[in-house]
Amino acid sequence: MERTSVDRAAKEELVAELNARFAASTAVIVTHQKGLTVAESQALRGAARKAGASYKVTKNRLAKLALKGTKFEGLADLLTGPTALATSEDPVAAAKVCFEFAKKNEKLIIVGGALGGQLLDAKGVESLANLPSLDELRGKIVGLIQAPATKVAGVLQAPAGQLARVFSAYATKNEAA
Repeated sequence: MERTSVDRAAKEELVAELNARFAASTAVIVTHQKGLTVAESQALRGAARKAGASYKVTKNRLAKLALKGTKFEGLADLLTGPTALATSEDPVAAAKVCFEFAKKNEKLIIVGGALGGQLLDAKGVESLANLPSLDELRGKIVGLIQAPATKVAGVLQAPAGQLARVFSAYATKNEAA
């Protein structure tokens, strides 16, 4: 009888942990993984961690309980079969990791997902995966901002350099005379 209470406490803790993860996430991707080896699962988890996402195999009943009260409640209908969930704060990271892995391994099937409160089918997740990540977008924006700044600095420095050369020429000319 005591074993049941321990299991129940562990399950309640898992549901609370999943609920907190959903609350902190911007995107959740639902996958089915049939026949992934331990090494393949570890590789997928490692790729997710490296991208700033997480990937977790879950019991559907516990995941449905954890979804309650979050913006991802609509995903409950997708939780059937051997389910795993990828989550990330970056809107693109989880989708990108799952999509890239699924391209190389047919054992991982993307069922759908959600971005914020917006439900996505498998094609929607693929479209999301093809968007640049937040870091890539930040890099592009910084590049766009820096390019004109360096051009402006170059234009502003050119007249000053020309003036310095003219003054230097006059000074040299006057010293020679």
